[in-house]
Amino acid sequence: MSPRTAKLKTSWTVVNGLPMHVRSSINSGLESRPAVVLVHGLVVSSRYMLPVAEWLAAYYRVYVPDLPGFGKSAKPPRVLDITELSDSLDAWMRVSGLESAALIGNSMGCQVITHLAVRHPKRVERVVLQGPTMDPRGRTVLRQVARFLVNTPREPFSFVPIMLLDYLATGTSRAWRTFRYALQDHIEERLPQVQVPALVVRGSRDPIVPQGWAEEAVRLLPKGKIAVVSGSAHVANFDAPSEFARVIRAFLDKEQKPGNR
Repeated sequence: MSPRTAKLKTSWTVVNGLPMHVRSSINSGLESRPAVVLVHGLVVSSRYMLPVAEWLAAYYRVYVPDLPGFGKSAKPPRVLDITELSDSLDAWMRVSGLESAALIGNSMGCQVITHLAVRHPKRVERVVLQGPTMDPRGRTVLRQVARFLVNTPREPFSFVPIMLLDYLATGTSRAWRTFRYALQDHIEERLPQVQVPALVVRGSRDPIVPQGWAEEAVRLLPKGKIAVVSGSAHVANFDAPSEFARVIRAFLDKEQKPGNR
């Protein structure tokens, strides 16, 4: 492991009566540094966020939860919609004593954290939206499936087994219902309400998030900026973790707010 990365530990926290799995940094001496929470996308879990999380854990207090129903977290009897997933994230932060943090999301995770920023603004110091879905011009099953099929060969081959294993853990029914909820969720209506500094990050080869939509998202954000990770597709957090971490660090450390109390 590179000296610029750090290992993470695994633990469970009971949230709303169900165990929620989280990976978190174990690097001592970072108590005064900002807290960073990474939020995964549809079907996948915290596992594919580990490459960038390990780069960030050398500099920040890092947390990577599995949202309820995904990864190693327990499955609620009812599939949660995007708002409910954000409320679960808020409840986990409260139970964990994490008053606020910088939130970093990939894909559907961006939808979850923008809900958190609007519904529970005291939790969110700033946000990084990497590959934010679902754009208004792509909000149909056929368009999303077509984009996914174009994107898959552009991702590292090592990502495929992770995605398949997480899909099997989630289950077809829960994956489909969550996908439908994500399609029905209009992130563009919330972006103007996100009052914290926000960075939109797009992989230059990402067909799921066109450049035009990334730029539109920045215009909608009151304090939005954009960054492009060259050569990466939809999951820069897995494909280009060191470069993505560099972009995140430049954003988080500029005009840094006081760390989590």
